[in-house]
Amino acid sequence: MASFTVNFFVFLALKVASIQFHNTMAQTRHVVGDALGWAIPPGGAIAYTTWASLQTFSVGDILVFNFTDGQHDVAEVSEAAYSPCTSTNPISLTTTGPASLTLTTAGTHYYICTFTSHCQIGQKLTVNVSTGTTTMPPSTTPVSPPTTTPTPPSAMTPMELTEPCPPTSSPTSSPTSPRTTTTTTTNSMTPAPPPSSGAPTYTAMVPATFLAVGLAILNL
Repeated sequence: MASFTVNFFVFLALKVASIQFHNTMAQTRHVVGDALGWAIPPGGAIAYTTWASLQTFSVGDILVFNFTDGQHDVAEVSEAAYSPCTSTNPISLTTTGPASLTLTTAGTHYYICTFTSHCQIGQKLTVNVSTGTTTMPPSTTPVSPPTTTPTPPSAMTPMELTEPCPPTSSPTSSPTSPRTTTTTTTNSMTPAPPPSSGAPTYTAMVPATFLAVGLAILNL
């Protein structure tokens, strides 16, 4: 049990040290105005506005104001006091240079010099501070292309309808002779077949009839 307790406290101490080390490494020091420092800008407030637009401020970063004691100071003020350069009731005031101010909260921070007319002629600064958290990009898993079933071509496509089909070679075949049709004409007036020899004709019956009549008269 005692060993478990010791290990737990060791783990907790290492965790806290790791967080502090991470925060220390994450801090970025921003020298306000770079070579110009914190002074009356020759071109007006645009000098500090341009400088701030080129920076990325995160919670934990440090602003370094380089100025000479007794000639300048740096005061953090509210948004309402920033535009009219009101120096009464500042959020913080530092009169000793160089001044290192840590950005502890996200949002917009406003800084001015409270010396007479210095703010009005451009010695003022606005910085936008982010939380400093980074969003992991979404995983880019390659997506397999959809499987498409090829569609069989139709029997006759529009291209085939417009383009002439090439002649196809076929085996040489001998010309076919025209068919000869034989038509047998039958005379509808076909003579009747002659009578058989056993039947007496009309010409042969007449003399026999007269002969029989004559014999009958003689017998009378």
